[in-house]
Amino acid sequence: MAQTAPPPGTPSSPMGPGRDDDNPWATGGIMFAGVLLMVDGVLGAIKGIAGIASDDVYARINNYVFKFNVTTWGWIHLVLGIVVAIVGWGILRGFGWARGAGVGLAALNMIANFMWLPYQPVWAVVSLAIDTFVIWALCTGRLKPVV
Repeated sequence: MAQTAPPPGTPSSPMGPGRDDDNPWATGGIMFAGVLLMVDGVLGAIKGIAGIASDDVYARINNYVFKFNVTTWGWIHLVLGIVVAIVGWGILRGFGWARGAGVGLAALNMIANFMWLPYQPVWAVVSLAIDTFVIWALCTGRLKPVV
């Protein structure tokens, strides 16, 4: 038996009406999220190298709950930055694993930057904003592999 077209008004996708039309902000946002993760990762690595190289680069905090040695913070940001940049590259390449890893690492990076606020408030807030957009874009858009 030949298949006929569904009647007008019937959703063409099993996911429901409008699900086959991607949100252009989210679709373009995935590519942008990959770039932002790479940039945020490189900035995190630079932030880490600066903390490792010299304890005088960042302000010293006396009574802060999450007070670590600046060198320790440097290592945290360096390792996290490298991993975040690699995941950003994976998103740009269209790897399926990179989407979930990107959401998880952006959330982890948000936590690290929130705890980093007293040391570099402006830089931390910029990273928080970047990570917020990355999480939104990766959770709302469809991942399309780049060939």
